[in-house]
Amino acid sequence: MILRNEDLDPQRSRAEFARAMIEDLRWLGIRWSEGPDCGGPYGAYSQSERRAHYLEAWRRLRDGGFLYPCTCSRKDLALVASAPNDADDEPVYPGTCRERNDAAEFMEPAGVNWRFRVPEGEVVEFADLNLGRQRYVAGHNFDFGDFLVWRRDDVPAYQLAVVVDDAAMRITEIVRGADLLKSTARQLLLMRALGYADLGYAAPDYFHCELVRDAAGARLAKRHDALSIRHLRERGLTAENVLEMAGWP
Repeated sequence: MILRNEDLDPQRSRAEFARAMIEDLRWLGIRWSEGPDCGGPYGAYSQSERRAHYLEAWRRLRDGGFLYPCTCSRKDLALVASAPNDADDEPVYPGTCRERNDAAEFMEPAGVNWRFRVPEGEVVEFADLNLGRQRYVAGHNFDFGDFLVWRRDDVPAYQLAVVVDDAAMRITEIVRGADLLKSTARQLLLMRALGYADLGYAAPDYFHCELVRDAAGARLAKRHDALSIRHLRERGLTAENVLEMAGWP
């Protein structure tokens, strides 16, 4: 079991948050053999300390022709976001900057967004250990379009960072929420583009859990002011109470 501190966003990540996460998870009875608090053979286990790994992957993708710089503003993307879309997923990018061919002119990723050019119309399939066979079609007229791998504020995007870390840490099984099913298809494309299979890393097994929801059926999330484990502890709930609320057997 590996605990990885995904603390790339400097606006949301603080040392006290990481300490609280570790304390709360231990309070719940969860134990890990590798992590930011105990080390391990594939450290560092905080993503903020792994920038060199992400830069190397960005350069490989850029040199391979898989990326392009994107200068679309938030206002541009907000217009896309107003269209009907999966509430648990990002809006499908319409491909405005897709035909740009000046990626090789950038020595560093900062200053523009970088998108992965998905193979238009390609079917991506994988077997989920919980939800069965999954099938998605890549492309701006299909399930997902060209997605971010690096933000203009010089922060690697989630999709790139987790793929790089999963390979480097030799992850064999991933358990996460069902809202990330479509992200699995994106990540499989990134793994292929980075040539990880040729380097001896096979894609991990995936187990996507049903989301924990409130009484109205809305998913529990920070943006909905859902209570954290710390708040539940302060209200006097035991670890057993919290696990029972989450549907733990």
